[in-house]
Amino acid sequence: MTHPLWWQTGVIYQIYPRSFQDSNGDGVGDLPGILARLDYMVSLGVDAVWLSPIFPSPMADFGYDIADYTGIHPLFGTMADFDRLLAEAHARGLKVILDLVPNHTSDQHPWFQESRASRDNPKRDWYFWRDPAPDGGPPNNWLSFFGGPAWTYDEATGQYYLHQFVKEQPELNYRNPAVLQAMLDAMRFWLDRGVDGFRVDVIWLMAKDPLFRDEPPNPDYQPGEPGINSLIHLYTQDLPEVHDLIRAMRGVLNEYDERMMVGEIYLPYDRLVGYYGTNMDECHLPFNFQLILSQWNATAIRTLINSYEAALPATGWPNWVLGNHDQSRIATRVGRDQARVATMMLLTLRGTPTCYYGDELGMLDVDIPYEKMQDPSGLNQPGVVGASRDPERTPMQWDASPNAGFCPPAVEPWLPLADDYPTVNVAAQAQDVRSMLSLFRQLTALRRAMPAFSVGGYASVDAGNPQVVAYERQAGAERYLVALNFSAEAQAVVLDTEAAQAEVVLSTHLDRLGVEPLTNLQLRANEGVILRL
Repeated sequence: MTHPLWWQTGVIYQIYPRSFQDSNGDGVGDLPGILARLDYMVSLGVDAVWLSPIFPSPMADFGYDIADYTGIHPLFGTMADFDRLLAEAHARGLKVILDLVPNHTSDQHPWFQESRASRDNPKRDWYFWRDPAPDGGPPNNWLSFFGGPAWTYDEATGQYYLHQFVKEQPELNYRNPAVLQAMLDAMRFWLDRGVDGFRVDVIWLMAKDPLFRDEPPNPDYQPGEPGINSLIHLYTQDLPEVHDLIRAMRGVLNEYDERMMVGEIYLPYDRLVGYYGTNMDECHLPFNFQLILSQWNATAIRTLINSYEAALPATGWPNWVLGNHDQSRIATRVGRDQARVATMMLLTLRGTPTCYYGDELGMLDVDIPYEKMQDPSGLNQPGVVGASRDPERTPMQWDASPNAGFCPPAVEPWLPLADDYPTVNVAAQAQDVRSMLSLFRQLTALRRAMPAFSVGGYASVDAGNPQVVAYERQAGAERYLVALNFSAEAQAVVLDTEAAQAEVVLSTHLDRLGVEPLTNLQLRANEGVILRL
């Protein structure tokens, strides 16, 4: 690969700002807190920091309801704080990616305030307004991801407006070209300040059916699932027109040097790869969430890796994700032992890895009682398993002091901390040469040192064992074998190879080096190894 770009070789680290570091004692994380922890991110060996939304917002959906696309919420600090954070990150060689939410605004955004003022307001068609159905109900059967109809009636103007999330998040109408221009201008505002790119929220939802047709029922829907699953989303998701919008956004990024865009897209591979664009002119990285969604066994994981590699366009750059602010943490989903195997895989597969804060420690979901729940998805869907996203958004565990060093001892953090923070924290794991944190740092160091892992090719390897996923990474004369045991029992790897032995470079147990036989390689329970061939 010639002249790889930073977003191809780098590791992206997602921060949920409310939960990273509180600097002013209000129980909520902020920009000065993130600034104070930049050296920690450098020590992790990551290359870019993605910040979940920090813009002014009423916080109906914790920042994903934006009231001003070109400001900073006072809860997080000031624009001067942001500029300082950006400058200090850049001084350390770290890139900064902002979370852009173009699908919807807050109902407090001036655009929507104008739009709902009257039916003849110039901004009326910046949003989706429809007359009631003949029975007075919603215009069609479209549903919200957070429960109930995707329409709310406005008494003042006698029409419904569309929102696929909470009612405080009205959807923008990109069939009006002025809306797109306004969003592109907001992008330029941040790019001119020096921001290195955007993670674009629900990018595959930005276009809607102009005929507002009812969506068909999903025959596979099971009671107890979120209501959104009860329909097949032919008219609200992945419409052809969305690609025109993304190309326009990419065009703005192309006006600047080495800026990037990663799009949030929950689609199967055959549709996901379309978001690179026919001419590689859409998302630099359409997010690949399949490691989050897949069953956790070697057969399923091997299949999805190879399916993804086969589906990628010739010049499409891959990416992998194990967790984020919307999904249960990897250590909860698969257990802490397998989380180490998962981390080795994430940081050695071909492409750009995105890591979620705290996963480098093996942080777990925290059971949040209903009376302390904050997430509107959970509050609006009581009893629906997994509806609340609070469990994976709890404060970062820095040390064993009260409140884990996240906020002062006398302050109640915005979400409860995990019970295990006195032992599972940065300070403790930094002193343990075999900790999850130590493994993470050794893996990122290996990526930096060995082009085979940052830019090299990928080839699946038959491990001769259905419990093991194995693959080679190669760049020039460098060749490495990664073998991952997905079971809680010891497994033998039988390779069809002429080489008799190879050198172990790293084990997830962090206690194994030296030469091992390749014809009968032994993996311990929940162990992954990297061997130099």
